[in-house]
Amino acid sequence: MKGIIDGFLKFQRDAYPQRRKLFKELANSQTPSTLFISCSDSRLVPELVTQQEPGGLFVIRNAGNIVPSFGPEPGGVSATVEYAVSALEVKDIVICGHSDCRAMTAIATCKCLDNMPAVANWLRYSDSARVVNEAREHSSLAERVSSMVRENVIAQLNNIKTHPSVALALALGKVKLHGWVYDIEPGTISALDEVTRNFIPLVDHPSYAD
Repeated sequence: MKGIIDGFLKFQRDAYPQRRKLFKELANSQTPSTLFISCSDSRLVPELVTQQEPGGLFVIRNAGNIVPSFGPEPGGVSATVEYAVSALEVKDIVICGHSDCRAMTAIATCKCLDNMPAVANWLRYSDSARVVNEAREHSSLAERVSSMVRENVIAQLNNIKTHPSVALALALGKVKLHGWVYDIEPGTISALDEVTRNFIPLVDHPSYAD
């Protein structure tokens, strides 16, 4: 905790004064342009990776960057998605997986999670990705896991489309969906090409070309 407290004191001393005007503007309202859904993994920090200031991203983080399909039972992810789209009117939704994801590794390697029943139940929202990934040929265990990460991003993009608020915003052309995978070691991002269904370097993606 000492490191965390020291970090806050440094923020208060160094970072806050530089952004005093921004925090004053954010004190009573927010207008984030993007809903960013990522894994809880400590190695992926959305604001750092995208170099966004406070107020720029509306963030959901959970094990496996999962978005359950819309259903009758309310959930924190569903409520947050609905609020972001209906109340904040975000223009873009990014679902971002990452390399060496332990949640996806557990699925890809059929790791027993009997000692973590809540985690096991949560990861069932990735079943469609698991089935697709198991049907593919993989040259190595590492490739199997990497493929699972990518398939999971695609599965969660499909899941989020079942949410009424998202379906309406998509139909009206008010929001765009993006599937990303962040590679930790080189610090690169690959984005889903909806036409080819492949993940390509973000800088080469047709949607982001200058």
